[in-house]
Amino acid sequence: MTAPLQHLIRNNRLDHFFIDGKWKPALGTGKGRVTNPATEEVIAEIALGNAQDVDAAVAAARGAFSSWSLTTPQHRADLLEKLCRVIEKRSEMFAQCLTLEMGAAIGYARSAQVPLAIAHVATAREVLLSFPFVKQRGHTAIAHEAIGVCALITPWNWPLYQITAKVAPALAAGCTVVLKPSELAPLDALLFAEAVEEAGFPAGVFNLVNGDGAVVGQRMSAHPDVDMVSITGSTRAGILVAQAAAPTVKRVAQELGGKSPNVILPDADLDRAVPLGVAAAFRNLGQSCSAPTRMIVPRALLPKVEAIAARAAAEIVVGDPLASDTTHGAMANRTQFDRVQTMISTGIEEGAKLIAGGVGRPHGFESGFFVKPTIFSDVRSDMKIAEEEIFGPVLCILPYDSVDEAIAIANNTVYGLGAHVQGNDITAVKHVASRIRSGQVHLNYPAWDPHAPFGGFKQSGNGREYGVEGMTEYLEVKSMLGYFD
Repeated sequence: MTAPLQHLIRNNRLDHFFIDGKWKPALGTGKGRVTNPATEEVIAEIALGNAQDVDAAVAAARGAFSSWSLTTPQHRADLLEKLCRVIEKRSEMFAQCLTLEMGAAIGYARSAQVPLAIAHVATAREVLLSFPFVKQRGHTAIAHEAIGVCALITPWNWPLYQITAKVAPALAAGCTVVLKPSELAPLDALLFAEAVEEAGFPAGVFNLVNGDGAVVGQRMSAHPDVDMVSITGSTRAGILVAQAAAPTVKRVAQELGGKSPNVILPDADLDRAVPLGVAAAFRNLGQSCSAPTRMIVPRALLPKVEAIAARAAAEIVVGDPLASDTTHGAMANRTQFDRVQTMISTGIEEGAKLIAGGVGRPHGFESGFFVKPTIFSDVRSDMKIAEEEIFGPVLCILPYDSVDEAIAIANNTVYGLGAHVQGNDITAVKHVASRIRSGQVHLNYPAWDPHAPFGGFKQSGNGREYGVEGMTEYLEVKSMLGYFD
């Protein structure tokens, strides 16, 4: 048994929720199983909440809001700084927990999943300390005030990262929150609740209820005392949340699915652009909503692109998530493993050219949710593998004959979350980027920027996370006329 699981069991966390500053036994009687993706063994059972658990958490958040929303930005910033330090102190436990519950390679958990989560807290603190909560426009004051109680629903693919991307800006804005993490990967959320407790946030400001979407998620979304819902998940789940929230006319922010393009222009350095494109598509085993899983390349360069992409895929080491040489671990759960296998079979049936990977587990694996990193070439936009979000290590290479056609292919999707453009002529790269209908575009693989707003066009959702825009999602705008006479 790993240290994080021993810790949670020893402290009696698996059947408790964090509500109003205390660890309280779940009122719901349901149980959820947590499975180790690498072994397919059930490693824990957690309590699943019911409507009464949600009501208790929302009541605690409502009770804490009036005082928390009036605290000074400096006070909230100081607590966020303490939270950063606590997560940093426990970073190895968080990393091991990520590997245990969703199969991330331990090296990736240590170098990306945990540090980027900490960066969200630090960024929210930076934004808070410089944000003008009251601005003057003539004789009118434009004030930004905390929206109220926020229900936050997070997914299983980036368990800690997505929690901090929502909780930190919401608390910075002066809101109180109720968090529902994915019931498939809930253990890091329990560790996070302990970090909030240790950092010293007042009772009721942060509350955690585990449960499934049909019961806990639906009650949170429909609750009359919840002022806002923020969800990261599938487009299907986002629609259900919006429908449940509609009768109470609450704000809904949705970060949903994607099928992101990576346009490689004719003058791009293929020896750089293609391997980095494969790496970007397969990071976190392709379990990222913004993964650039459609590589759009000049038709004349297709054979060279195929050769480079196949070599890049061959360098990926799929294996035991705890092994030091493993670059990619196991898919997070059985459902996703089965979907990826089905979609790889579909690509073969559709006539796409398989240049790496394929159906089944990698050689040497008889169990575990391990998948072969798979690349299809000569893919058409009307193929199912080019249209649907697969959410696994499956890359489609689509050829084009003109830059205008490349842009049309990039935009030929119901999604619009992320995009990439590669080329030596930066003016041309900027021009193409400006024509892609997507909430975020990466030019020539830049460094990650936690201040860059992130969110989608079309069926990828609405609202933005990260940076200033991420905090303003949790604020209402009030104008007070005659304020500056």
